[in-house]
Amino acid sequence: MSGATIRPGVEADLPAITAIYEHYVRHGIASFEEIPPTLEQMTERRAKVVAEGMPYLVAELEGELVGFAYATVYRTRTAYRYTAEDSIYVHPERGRAGIGSALLGALIEACEANGCRQMIAVISDQGGGSVPLHSRFGFQPAGELKSVGFKFGRWIDTIRMQRSLGAGDTTLPAGW
Repeated sequence: MSGATIRPGVEADLPAITAIYEHYVRHGIASFEEIPPTLEQMTERRAKVVAEGMPYLVAELEGELVGFAYATVYRTRTAYRYTAEDSIYVHPERGRAGIGSALLGALIEACEANGCRQMIAVISDQGGGSVPLHSRFGFQPAGELKSVGFKFGRWIDTIRMQRSLGAGDTTLPAGW
């Protein structure tokens, strides 16, 4: 286990979050952004996630912010309101240390507590750690989209992975 403390992210965390994310924008394909967002833009993004009642979490290890994760509603149409999409980013020097697992586990719990019934992962770096990470948490392949991204002079595929949360589709949501 990572030994990292997982807690809700706060505005004071955003400089470190922005720096972690910038690495993935500039050097990886986990994000399809090509220009790193500013601290102001990252602040607005976090505020939107929190305003929607969705979890925005950080991992701390020995006083250092070493990763962050958040969930958004999968799509904006109301019928998707019980489906979350996860995003997880770990400091590039702290990979494969259990931080992603700690973040994903806490994110799943938070989404279940929010009443979400399904979680989707959209993964573009199939050679990285995201597919094995999500598989360990019970996500199953749910489709592949070929050549939907173009970054660093090449076409990039994405795969979707999915898992049920809580009762999944075995019962109706509260109030139905």
